[in-house]
Amino acid sequence: MTVIYKKVALIGLGLIASSMAHAMRTKGLAAEITGHAKSAETRATALDIGLCDSVFATAAEAVAGADLVVLAVPVGAMGAIAAEIGPHLAPGATVTDVGSVKQAVIDAVAPHVPEGVHFIPGHPIAGTEHSGPRSGFATLFVNRWWLLTPVPGSDPEATRRLRLFCEGMGAKVDEMDAPHHDLVLAVTSHTPHLIAYTMVGVADDLRRVTDSEVIQYSAAGFRDFTRIAASDPTMWRDVFLTNKEATLDILGRFTEELFALQRAIRLGDGDHLHAYFTRTRAIRRGIIEAGQDTAAPDFGRVAASSGDK
Repeated sequence: MTVIYKKVALIGLGLIASSMAHAMRTKGLAAEITGHAKSAETRATALDIGLCDSVFATAAEAVAGADLVVLAVPVGAMGAIAAEIGPHLAPGATVTDVGSVKQAVIDAVAPHVPEGVHFIPGHPIAGTEHSGPRSGFATLFVNRWWLLTPVPGSDPEATRRLRLFCEGMGAKVDEMDAPHHDLVLAVTSHTPHLIAYTMVGVADDLRRVTDSEVIQYSAAGFRDFTRIAASDPTMWRDVFLTNKEATLDILGRFTEELFALQRAIRLGDGDHLHAYFTRTRAIRRGIIEAGQDTAAPDFGRVAASSGDK
């Protein structure tokens, strides 16, 4: 693979940014990688493990001379970071992000992007429940979707170059408008995470089941709920506050479905339950056929080989 960007600045050095750094190194996509993290400990770790060529205490220093800037901070922090780096962005540079909400990021970041700098929001649909600079690995994005939501007037060549970069890390790239992205992710990610947090909370509140029983006798269903409920609380707080309308819409639909299932169970309507489970099972099979998971009983998450837990 040839170098696509001479200098890439990673603002935020958690799971996604560290995985990007590993992938860039492995594939030779960048000549130089700089980084910034708010925590001095994180900055020291990133240098110690060789994530970046140089790490800076301020985002403004990290972006100097970069032709690609990646905002990999919680959605709620995007606006302040954009305001800080705006005056220091190189002419012709591209700014992207990895947030799982897009319209709120556009609203927060776009006003601070100067003329002559390309802002192309993005979202890699990949991750684990782990965070921090040591959590990344080079294959995180392989065969995963990376969605780009170019703003009106985006430069086609800058978009093409960013697409090549994402594909170079192994991702499959698609484009869509920001409101549609936020609705799709409310269905596929945001609401499932909220339900997972709720189910774990229910188990915690159900005093007839002790903590030790919940932990010791966790079957696959509850085990996987706890896996995604272990995700970063700051990130998910910001997701729900910034994708409020779409999430509430999907939660309303979920509640209606749940009431229908409650009624079927109460009335002993086995036909309804069987038909419903048959339809949803087909959707799960479609996910496997699309290559986004495997049929393995561990849901394809073998820690020793992939790191995707």
